[in-house]
Amino acid sequence: MPVAVASRASRRGAPPVPWSWPFVRERHIVRTMRKKLTRTGNSLALVLDRDLLDATGIQASTPLEISTDGEVIVISPVRGARRTERLRALMDRAHAKYSGVFRRLAE
Repeated sequence: MPVAVASRASRRGAPPVPWSWPFVRERHIVRTMRKKLTRTGNSLALVLDRDLLDATGIQASTPLEISTDGEVIVISPVRGARRTERLRALMDRAHAKYSGVFRRLAE
């Protein structure tokens, strides 16, 4: 299973950021695998390996959210209402504080 480690800073060509900075923790481990769909009755199923399920904390009882843009399928655990509300509040504060900057960047 190929494993790639990347950070946004290294992808932009910037030097790596020390881990001691509390606001910069952008190190991601990306696991890529190829799978085939399995026929299950009139449907197709994607069987996920135990290692992948363990790494993401997904169990048989975990509700999943599946979304697509027409080309890519994204499967993720359903986010809690509290987490979603905190993100929405953060976005509202950022919009209130930086709406002028966002508008100029969009132009």
